[in-house]
Amino acid sequence: MKKAMFIWNPSSGKEKAADYKDFAEKTLIEMGYEADTRETTGPGDATHFAEEACENSYDLVVAMGGDGTINEAVSGLAEKQHEPLFGLVPIGTVNDFARALGISLDPEEAIEGLKTGREKRVDIGKVGDRYFMNILAIGEIAESTYEVDAEQKTKLGAFAYFVEGVKAVASDEVTTFVIEHDHGRWEGEAKLVLVALTNSVGGFEKLAPEALTDDGLLHLYIVENAALPAFARMATALVRGKFEKDPAVQAIHTTRVSIRTSEPLSCNIDGDEGSTTPFDIEIMPSHIRAIVPGETD
Repeated sequence: MKKAMFIWNPSSGKEKAADYKDFAEKTLIEMGYEADTRETTGPGDATHFAEEACENSYDLVVAMGGDGTINEAVSGLAEKQHEPLFGLVPIGTVNDFARALGISLDPEEAIEGLKTGREKRVDIGKVGDRYFMNILAIGEIAESTYEVDAEQKTKLGAFAYFVEGVKAVASDEVTTFVIEHDHGRWEGEAKLVLVALTNSVGGFEKLAPEALTDDGLLHLYIVENAALPAFARMATALVRGKFEKDPAVQAIHTTRVSIRTSEPLSCNIDGDEGSTTPFDIEIMPSHIRAIVPGETD
């Protein structure tokens, strides 16, 4: 019998993940899998479980949780000799990876979609010994998201990130960056640097409208230091899908990025704190065997 590992985070989805656990297990059994359920209790658990699934040649790994849980599961699957299929059930605050793959944000529909989905190989990024599927962000705005705790996310959802981001924009602090990429080098003061893999970042599906999950590219956006009104203008451009056209934004599409800063800064990787500068980022094309919605007539 085929083996599937179901990894779920009980604190995701405003702590409603338990409502869908039994349905997910039942669905996997109906699909002909022997279901092995693993509940996360702390950071790193989903990575360890996914690694175990690779070591024991599981056929399928399904992760249910927010972007942090999904990132951990993908990290456990990365660069392994055995490559299980990967399915995800979004039940977090933002759910960027699910949005980018066209997976329903309704957990029950996403679980049902496992039955009819098809395989698609998708890119991931790597920085040091960490991996990401959506976004790497660096700068004061990115660091402000660390101020959002689990209680705020449960009560306020994505608005909690917005509140902390506005505080950072209003600050006078700036950082000097030296950024090298396929096409050259950029040096200057910036409020925020983003390296995106998908079109959905922070719930905004138009930040990088040209980004595809399998295009083999890192989409680099440098937000130069600007006054508060310029950020209001950029927010409007973001909603309209014209973020990279803003005069304060440098948009570069590349396969590698090297970042150095005047002061050490930690980056935000798929919503969680990551490496500290300096560091190099690379694309790992077509690396994960994801289950995405099947073709429609």
